[in-house]
Amino acid sequence: MDETEVLIAGADPVGLALALDLERRGVSCLVLDSGDGRVRTPEVGVIGPRSMELFRRWGVADKIRSAEFPGSRPTDIAWVTQVGGHEIHRFERLTHDTHTPEPEQMCPADWLLPVLITAVGTHPGGAVLFRHRLDGFAQDDAGVTARVMDMRNGRGVTIRASYLVSTNGPCSMVRSACGIQATSRFEPQLLRTIVFRAPKLSEGLAARGHRPALTYFLLRADGRRYPLQAMDGDGTYKLTVGSEAGATDAAALVRDAIAFDTPTQIVRDDATQLPHMVADRYRSGRVFLVGDAAHTLSPPGGFGCDIGIADAADLAWKLAAERAGWAGAELLDSYDAERRPVALEGLEAVGIAMRSRADDDLSPRLRDDTCEGVLARTELGMQLADSVANWDVDAPEVHFGHGYRSSLVVGDEVKMTAPWRPSSDPGFRAAHGWLRPGVSTLDVFGDGFVLLCFESSERIVEVERAFRRRGVPLEVVLCPDDRVSELYRCPYVLVRPDDHVAWRGQELPADPLLLADMVRGAC
Repeated sequence: MDETEVLIAGADPVGLALALDLERRGVSCLVLDSGDGRVRTPEVGVIGPRSMELFRRWGVADKIRSAEFPGSRPTDIAWVTQVGGHEIHRFERLTHDTHTPEPEQMCPADWLLPVLITAVGTHPGGAVLFRHRLDGFAQDDAGVTARVMDMRNGRGVTIRASYLVSTNGPCSMVRSACGIQATSRFEPQLLRTIVFRAPKLSEGLAARGHRPALTYFLLRADGRRYPLQAMDGDGTYKLTVGSEAGATDAAALVRDAIAFDTPTQIVRDDATQLPHMVADRYRSGRVFLVGDAAHTLSPPGGFGCDIGIADAADLAWKLAAERAGWAGAELLDSYDAERRPVALEGLEAVGIAMRSRADDDLSPRLRDDTCEGVLARTELGMQLADSVANWDVDAPEVHFGHGYRSSLVVGDEVKMTAPWRPSSDPGFRAAHGWLRPGVSTLDVFGDGFVLLCFESSERIVEVERAFRRRGVPLEVVLCPDDRVSELYRCPYVLVRPDDHVAWRGQELPADPLLLADMVRGAC
């Protein structure tokens, strides 16, 4: 029987992110996946800034940035009648670089996964087993016994683990076996995805004086908005249409999407049903759900993977604390209490984005080269500029504004207000500030708890002694920088291993032992 501390079902970006964080904390893990590690239907991948911050910690951010697709990389979003036709509205995509040391990054899935798989394989505590399928499991008070099929030879393998984590979804066998329901929040969407090659499209746009974009929203007179995205820098594109276009020939849809003649070739034409659901709970004994097994947040928005990676960051340090022996009885339960509300908030963001793409009573004159056409496009452009059309591509509240309200967070509840602003509010991700060139405040967080002090005090040793008594790792960082102090707005801020603020105060706590117990889930 093989043994590991954490068995992860799913070698997707979320499962691999969990493995990276666990390995960094000295927790052995094994990742299972029924596939072979190759991505046969790559998707456009924009990794959000919060995920890039975590990848920075795990040592792969630079590798992800170097995996960028070749050629010029447009990042803008354009609302057009056709590609190369009339442009109605353009959004120059922000990178949030004033809020983070790691702006968002373009990285298609077929390039992201090899980076993460390689990184997991370089750590002695982890490994990825492809062509291995989880067929069943049983748990007891001490761990989980998993039945695994080696699909290469048809042999069964038994693996014993302290914990099982599933990222496989939305039809998660693990979730079903635990009797956990998944509540649908919106009607499932039936979408048709057409991948096509148009190697001379960029050349044709340049010849006509058009700026390229990463994503085009094709505004049709029937009120539909079809997104068309560049999948690489070499002429591969993806057109997504609704079920109402199911009977229309794919080549005809592509021809109608482009305003001028250019050679095209259909590569793939698939229909997919996309649910919008959140599991009713994220834990069942020694089994946990993360990523798609816990929630499915389909486009628009693209928030699902980023939320899943943050799931992994929340769960990993808590599993490591349990292994190290300093976790309180409530620490692992706090994973559900903290992360499930985030998925629900993410679904609300998806709802906003969906409404921004809903059917409109668009003028049939939008494509016309007439005064009526110019007027229709001008009016619609003004409406788009004043609407939430940019929500799903410019949402710092979604990336940075998750405020936990669990028993691990000490202090008055702070309600996030839009627009989001960096701070040291309890439960929220601690603000990024440059301590010195190239070193962010986020770079000093991550291993254990960090007490960030903007004022000195003789009582700091009392806090250190209390955390040491409970076995909780704590580092004290003295920060004299006035600019960072203005961001944090309190002289003493305690930051958790996942960058979220556990406590802050104008003075150090009167009972530091109680604080240590609260932030480790012991009371």
